[in-house]
Amino acid sequence: MNRTDRLYALVEDLRAIAPRRRSARELAARYEVSVRTIERDISALQQSGVPIYADVGRTGGYVLDKRMSLPPLNFSPTEVVAIGVALRGLRDTPFDAAGGTALAKVLAALPDESAGAARDLAAKVRLMDAVDGERGAPFADLVREAVQCRRILELSYLDRFGQPTDRAVEPTELMCGMGGWYLIGWCRLREENRVFRLDRIRSARLAGPITVTRPARAWEQHSPDRVVRTLSLDRIPGPVDKTSAHLEKTPT
Repeated sequence: MNRTDRLYALVEDLRAIAPRRRSARELAARYEVSVRTIERDISALQQSGVPIYADVGRTGGYVLDKRMSLPPLNFSPTEVVAIGVALRGLRDTPFDAAGGTALAKVLAALPDESAGAARDLAAKVRLMDAVDGERGAPFADLVREAVQCRRILELSYLDRFGQPTDRAVEPTELMCGMGGWYLIGWCRLREENRVFRLDRIRSARLAGPITVTRPARAWEQHSPDRVVRTLSLDRIPGPVDKTSAHLEKTPT
């Protein structure tokens, strides 16, 4: 690796682990050069304006300013509005609150001119809501927390016949379908994996941690006519297949 490539790699390496640090000895071993060479490289980067700081001491090392831990955001106003429209579909879902904070962070990171243009375009977009404004799934965020933190959920739930039941559920996954959002988990009342529609949950509370491992739901066996896919953050999914067309038939 020549010096130019190494300097670029050093910046990207420190950016990837910021705000943690790497010692000169670790960097020297990583790039197969001497400690003295790393010290000269870091000095050259600092002189060129890269905000790398040195912590001295036995556990010290080099750290890149955390404000430089991500490359600059270069969203166009149209892209920002597209994100806003997509996040609007998260209303009353497990990711409603997170979507709002994510959009706020994007706007805060944009130049004032781009943020203003995005707001101007957004003002020309109309979104239609139900007149009553009733929340469809008021416990969606709590369900997301239970899945993420592996906590038991105690539910008051309306089954497919409209009958209220009390359930203790060990949540494992969230699923989005054409009919809305669903919770997948081990139902202690039925003693098997079940699917629960979030808009049928009438009350919910977090209970203790999940301490056992249950058998996974065999989607192919139970639903040969449906396609259930895992969300990928590395690519935009294609058209949704008939994943949720028959979810109403899943007994809960």
